[in-house]
Amino acid sequence: MKILLINSCHYRRGGADSVYFNTGEMLKKMGHEIIYFSIEDEKNLKTDNKEYFVKKKVNIDSNFANKTRNFYSYFYNIEAKKKLEYLLEAEKPDLAHIHLIFGGLTPSILVALKRKKIPIVHTVHDYRMICPAYTFLNAKGDICEQCKNRKYYNCVKNKCGKNNLSMSFVMAMEMYFRNIFFKPAKFFDGIMYVSNFSRKKHFSFDENLSKTTSTVLYNACKNDNKLCETSKRDYYLYFGRLSYEKGLLTLIKSFKRHKDKKLIVVGLGPLYNDIKELINIENLKNIKLLGYKTGVELSDIIANSKYVIIPSEWYENNPMTIIEAYSNGVPVIGANIGGIPEILKNNVTGFLFPPRNDEELSNTIEISANITENEYNELCINSKSFFNKNFSADQHYNLLIDFYKKVIEKHKVN
Repeated sequence: MKILLINSCHYRRGGADSVYFNTGEMLKKMGHEIIYFSIEDEKNLKTDNKEYFVKKKVNIDSNFANKTRNFYSYFYNIEAKKKLEYLLEAEKPDLAHIHLIFGGLTPSILVALKRKKIPIVHTVHDYRMICPAYTFLNAKGDICEQCKNRKYYNCVKNKCGKNNLSMSFVMAMEMYFRNIFFKPAKFFDGIMYVSNFSRKKHFSFDENLSKTTSTVLYNACKNDNKLCETSKRDYYLYFGRLSYEKGLLTLIKSFKRHKDKKLIVVGLGPLYNDIKELINIENLKNIKLLGYKTGVELSDIIANSKYVIIPSEWYENNPMTIIEAYSNGVPVIGANIGGIPEILKNNVTGFLFPPRNDEELSNTIEISANITENEYNELCINSKSFFNKNFSADQHYNLLIDFYKKVIEKHKVN
């Protein structure tokens, strides 16, 4: 099968991008022909068909003066549509699998795919189809669902776009534009949600989504099988994007109470400098900020950690960080929010704590540090077993291909 994988980012920026690449690597290993379509960037990984990639535009996170120069492209990227048409004419894929496109490649590519009658599968990694700011968080960092029933003006009213009025306005307008002129749910032949929580939330916001063929397919990753000696694991680990919805400030506050315990923070993002400054001001020598890591280096850091911590304060779907921790037999401490409790079993594969509560997280860290060696080893064994049962590449591949075939057959009938 020739499969076109589409994502607005062709380097590992976050969990969704990792899934995009993991899917491609897995499918290629199983004999399928893979074509990538994305946006040009100096950080992009190598690919054979980069001549079709779209020129990089100034994104929504830049200053407003720069955004206005590419305002239209944030809503409808004409170049993306044209470049994809050239690619489709040359490659003629059997199916297109879309990851992140809104605000980057934009729904313009859906028009090109439909004209060429290519079956479209979409993996829902966040809440961009139903929430303008995609995180369900307002300017105060509180959970906000006021845009339900397409009342997207509340995004502007509550400055949900990172407490920035202009950003919130553009995000709200993009949602109105998209839903008036495209209704993406009608373009997708199949939708894959990465948690039951996400699917239920999307159905409750948009009844059209419930009419589209869908499935819940948890993310997967390769089995590292490192399983480092548990007695030598001596630090807690956060790795991923350093952004406000991830609960990093709550995490730092918790470790201020535990200066005898080491925390390593890996990743980049808008909070990087704030975290660095906070560590220096508070003289938190027990916290190390390592920046961006990838490949074998990151895998080794994960495998040697005692616990991976997911302190998220938004409706997480199916965090790759949990799956990657489990693949190394590392238990997880995670916030009890969104799809996290679907894959983190309290006192079985780690510990849950109430989100947005640094005191409760601090207590949970204390509990995690004081269990016996046998109890810790049991958590490690359970984590690895849970990975093998739910997130193995073989299982994921079979379920993915079955869904692809189902979508293709349905597309032929329609």
